[in-house]
Amino acid sequence: MEGLSDAARLGPRKSPEELRAHLAAGGRCAVALSGGVDSAVVAAVLRGAIGAAAHAVTLCGPAVSSAEVARAAEVARAIGIDHAILSVDPLGSESYRSNPSNRCYACRTVETARIRRWGESVGVARYVDGVHLDDLGEDRPGLRAMDEAGFTHPLVWAGWRKTDVRAYARRIGLPNAEQPSDACLASRVRHGQRLSAELLGRVEAAEGRLHARGFRRVRVRVEGSAARVEVDPGEVERLLSEPTSSGVRQELSELGFDPVELDPAGYRPRAGA
Repeated sequence: MEGLSDAARLGPRKSPEELRAHLAAGGRCAVALSGGVDSAVVAAVLRGAIGAAAHAVTLCGPAVSSAEVARAAEVARAIGIDHAILSVDPLGSESYRSNPSNRCYACRTVETARIRRWGESVGVARYVDGVHLDDLGEDRPGLRAMDEAGFTHPLVWAGWRKTDVRAYARRIGLPNAEQPSDACLASRVRHGQRLSAELLGRVEAAEGRLHARGFRRVRVRVEGSAARVEVDPGEVERLLSEPTSSGVRQELSELGFDPVELDPAGYRPRAGA
């Protein structure tokens, strides 16, 4: 995959038409489609490039929220691309369950193997994802696993950054054009704390409670039995106000988190989380 120094040699940012032509070459293709805008843009361009030879694949399992899977299905319907939802459970790997700092490598290794097994059954010749230039500056072992599995990164080839992706998503009217970036549920758990389906389910339930209260971007960070709630900085004041503050603490305590901290600084972007 092109790194930052390699990306500089790609030349000027490619147009959507050039990206479409790039994706048109090579036969039947599958894009790993999450509920986020990056892979949604690739799916839309791919569908326009090769029509019915384009496939979108979304994974579901204990580390993926049901809301993300539902968003991916909505995007696929809007685009009109063939869409497969595949079950996968990285918890079967001890390298994932033990939650080391390179957990994402173990997870992506399991996930890409599942996608490729499915792809072989329908004649997929190539696999792509939604990685863009801004992703390359982060330490993301999951990207190495994608490379090793033979996935390519058309947005990197095109020289697109996140701002380009969102602008194009708005232009073509994707339903998730303004969707905040998300990450798998395991990213909420401190490295070294063992992962389980029960713990990931509680994280999903906790974040679901906050979304139900109207918070747009939510992270429930876990260390031991404790939980720290992050929301967008512009929504912190509402989170800390009463009766919302007491209500959130009570709801998360009912899910087994103790103590529950409401972060006064709000959400801070970090690699893969």
